[in-house]
Amino acid sequence: KFGTIAYHGFRANKDAMKEIDKMVLTIQLVAGCAAAISLLVGGIGTMNIMLVSVTERTKEIGLRKAIGAKNNDIRFQFLVEAIVICLFGGLIGTMLSVLVSSGAGWAITTLFLESHGATWEANVKLWAAVGAFGISTLVGMMAGLYPSNKAAKLTPVEALRFD
Repeated sequence: KFGTIAYHGFRANKDAMKEIDKMVLTIQLVAGCAAAISLLVGGIGTMNIMLVSVTERTKEIGLRKAIGAKNNDIRFQFLVEAIVICLFGGLIGTMLSVLVSSGAGWAITTLFLESHGATWEANVKLWAAVGAFGISTLVGMMAGLYPSNKAAKLTPVEALRFD
């Protein structure tokens, strides 16, 4: 009735394996929801930073427009800034995830598995890191759209008169 199968060097009951798989799926869903909320909060934070940047640099925008900059030039400038901010956030997040997962793998191996002759391999996959940078770029673009459009819509007279 209860067959056993090998799982990472241990022998376990099939029903126990199903339970472990359910727990892993639950943890993945909770982590995914936490990541989605973090991305939303990060995007809102980036948008606020960019709105402050537009407000503080209103005279610069007016001067650039007065000497011939097009709306798309201004829009592109602020979109690139938002994307760069998010890419640096993605880089820092990826480095932290590598450090934390490596540390967790070392701790689990050292504290729990070493006496059984097993190891817990914890590493960040290349596709996950590339995906993180892609999503980071997308969040930067989305967060920079409103501020960049707001900056592009300023007229030179309004912007130069702003105090």
